[in-house]
Amino acid sequence: QSTVELLNRTQERLATGRRVNSPLDNATNYFVAKSHMDRAEDLSVRKDGMGEAIQTVKAANEGITAITELIASAKGLAQSALSAGTAERSTLAAQFDAILTQIDELAEDSGYKGTNLLGGDALEVKFNEDGTNLLTITGFDASSSSVGLDITAAAGNWATDGNINDAVTDLDAALTELRSQAKTLSSNLNIITTRDAFTQGMVNVLTEGATTLTAADTNEEGANMLMLQVRQSLGTTALSLSAQAAQSVLRLF
Repeated sequence: QSTVELLNRTQERLATGRRVNSPLDNATNYFVAKSHMDRAEDLSVRKDGMGEAIQTVKAANEGITAITELIASAKGLAQSALSAGTAERSTLAAQFDAILTQIDELAEDSGYKGTNLLGGDALEVKFNEDGTNLLTITGFDASSSSVGLDITAAAGNWATDGNINDAVTDLDAALTELRSQAKTLSSNLNIITTRDAFTQGMVNVLTEGATTLTAADTNEEGANMLMLQVRQSLGTTALSLSAQAAQSVLRLF
């Protein structure tokens, strides 16, 4: 019975790869390892959140890139209007206003999973298990309105050079604002990616620590299995011989 019990234990260790499978095997190592694994699981959840935050920032950056291109196009229209006639200026002014509409729509479409940093939303990224270590990314309004990039529509169909120059000034200021916001997003993205890599490293360390405390030596357990099988075979043979001897004695009567 003792041999069978040891065989069962050895088979369990070989099947699970762990020498500590319950508090009965080693209470201290079991609970310490469980604590490590619980923390690793909590950090893995935070890591998923960081991954989503990275995508949110990337979505905002894609929006900034596209809006920057539209502003460059709008600036080209304004500069062309300075040397154009009245009728052509009117056409260019209409195209300019159409670009402003596209800027507004791009800003609206730059969200990810319900958070739009180009719509003024804020993003909170938690790094540790209890959420006390975190980073808050404050978005901004990237629309062409006065509360956003403050780009004035083509006033009076650009009838005067002053109207056009005002538009160019607004576009230059908008570009400066976008570049500043892009640098801030880039800095925040670097922080998140660094913490994401750090968190993955911590998960690996905790998992390795838990494994070290509970892992079975497969070579040793394999040798134990062979030894126990031989012991079981010898025990069975001994019982058989004992039974035969008893029967021989009985035949004497």
